[in-house]
Amino acid sequence: MIIFDQPDRFAQFHQSCVATIGKFDGVHLGHQLILDQLKQRAEEMNLPTLVILLEPHPEEFFAGPYGDPPARLNVVREKLELLESFGVDFVFRLNFDEKISSLSADSYIKEILVNGLGVAVFIIGNDFRFGHKRQGDFALLQQRGSELGFEVEETSTYEYNGLRISSSYIRKELAVSNFALVEQLLGRPYSIRGEVQQGRKLARDLGYPTCNVDLNRQTLPLHGVFACEVRLADRAFIAAVNVGYKPTVTDERTALLEAHLLDFDENLYGKSIEVIFRHQIREEMKFDGLDDLKAQMGKDIDKVREMMDARIEQRA
Repeated sequence: MIIFDQPDRFAQFHQSCVATIGKFDGVHLGHQLILDQLKQRAEEMNLPTLVILLEPHPEEFFAGPYGDPPARLNVVREKLELLESFGVDFVFRLNFDEKISSLSADSYIKEILVNGLGVAVFIIGNDFRFGHKRQGDFALLQQRGSELGFEVEETSTYEYNGLRISSSYIRKELAVSNFALVEQLLGRPYSIRGEVQQGRKLARDLGYPTCNVDLNRQTLPLHGVFACEVRLADRAFIAAVNVGYKPTVTDERTALLEAHLLDFDENLYGKSIEVIFRHQIREEMKFDGLDDLKAQMGKDIDKVREMMDARIEQRA
């Protein structure tokens, strides 16, 4: 998969493509259905597939650094890995900034879709809005497509129990730790990936060393203490994982994931891990002191071991 961030760069590779656009947050079953539609149409026309990926999310741009936009299901790197795994040929990372937000709908079509990417077929939802003040819509695309020589095709919709699968729906279920349903909606377990970094080593001093992962997002899709699986290369471990802001030991609002791997004693600094969420143990809490925190950590780890052992027995 080839990734680029200027539309005129696409001409170095191809003259035309079948494209779609979106945030693709979660790359859930609804997105996957669109990607299947994209690939099928591209195969019919003997053209490459291209995803226009909006980054940052428009909601994040308009909220600014101190706003409260919807929580991300995936950071950019995770999205790109998922898009590649589903066979996308090209990703155009469209930097959603002041310039793009001010671009008229007609300029959006001519400068990006036609002159830049040479779009032959544009696959989008009928509720898609674009351009300055969201003035562009599906009808305008159809009209300009007939004038400028590209087709506009409506995306297929994936429903679960009568509800359209969406990133918002998945966020809602993640917020209540409905991980079994989220796994069905994503087509895979919900996980967070990241590189282990140096922390304050407070958990180690308390007897429970953790792997720290910076979540690199303004708002979190879930908070609390969880029973998880942690994958490290070709190995998997049970872990007690805290996701949040460490209210007992800091007043900072930097989102952090801390994973204590059970029966494990290796240095993982600089290594990439995947944390797969299975059960919530409790909400994030602020304790009166480190002794109370240490006592609760021991209880949390016992609960994680109990729940994950029961899970393994059920699968046996």
